[in-house]
Amino acid sequence: MRAARFHAWGAPPVLDDVPEPVRAEGQVLVRVQAGAVAHLDATVAGGEFGMRPELPYIGGVEGAGVVLAADPGSGLEPGRQVVLRGGGLGVLRDGTWTERVSVPVKAVTSLDHPLAPEVAASFFVPATTAYVALHDVARLARDELVVVTGAAGAVGSMVAQQALVAGARVIGVVGHEERLAQVPPGVEPLSRTAAEELARQRPATLLVDTLGGSGLIERTRWVRPGGRAVAIGYVTGAEARIDLPSWLLDDVALLPVNMIRRERRAREVAGPLIERLAAGELSVPVQRFDLADAATALDLLRAGRIRGRAVVVPDDHG
Repeated sequence: MRAARFHAWGAPPVLDDVPEPVRAEGQVLVRVQAGAVAHLDATVAGGEFGMRPELPYIGGVEGAGVVLAADPGSGLEPGRQVVLRGGGLGVLRDGTWTERVSVPVKAVTSLDHPLAPEVAASFFVPATTAYVALHDVARLARDELVVVTGAAGAVGSMVAQQALVAGARVIGVVGHEERLAQVPPGVEPLSRTAAEELARQRPATLLVDTLGGSGLIERTRWVRPGGRAVAIGYVTGAEARIDLPSWLLDDVALLPVNMIRRERRAREVAGPLIERLAAGELSVPVQRFDLADAATALDLLRAGRIRGRAVVVPDDHG
């Protein structure tokens, strides 16, 4: 059986032949259809994260597949499509970059509506993060003007789509002109250079920022006084400086989205989001890589060159 494994911290994953997994009681044996390549994978592989598995280990903190075997009475009959995440996958134990895996039952979410394997493996984080950011944190109302940064990325695209579904007008900001065409339909695309006009007009009632970094506070000035800015990510930097007098004068609330604390809520809202994905009302842009190319996918992710999300797909579907 093939798997992409890390043999040293900071080194790229290597395609190995590994033993078949043996299912224990309380576990589910799954044929992996796709394994997501996530930022957490890169963080864990660096070796400085607070949790890490024993080397060598199989990467992949998320994935999707089909049940091969499970405990009687678990409700996970063979052939059922499932999402794999949690339970220490790729963080404390071997993950999803493999052909078959045996995982704790708590790491398995059954899909009542079938999805393409690549979407099933990669939708959970962007879709649930977008929902929580818009509805639980920002308390989005109809007819608001929402500005979304990184609108061609996985999370930004999903935020923009869900804001449209909620009845908002949406402006999607991207960093490069060539990515304007990748903004979801119905969203007004705007390059970061052209977005400078937003600071003069301050038209938005809500900013959803996926970038972070030193420009975060400047981008909150796209929002009118009394509005709010929701911070999701920090792909352009982990620090932002606030000049308190200016921030108080701007009068824009800065709200964090902590999805670790909201994991239970994410699982609650996943069902309706799966229905919308299955119906084609929402979409996740995905780039496919063969399992042998996991290192390439990880490098492109680190360089910010993945459109949407990346997944590795095993050749073996037997």
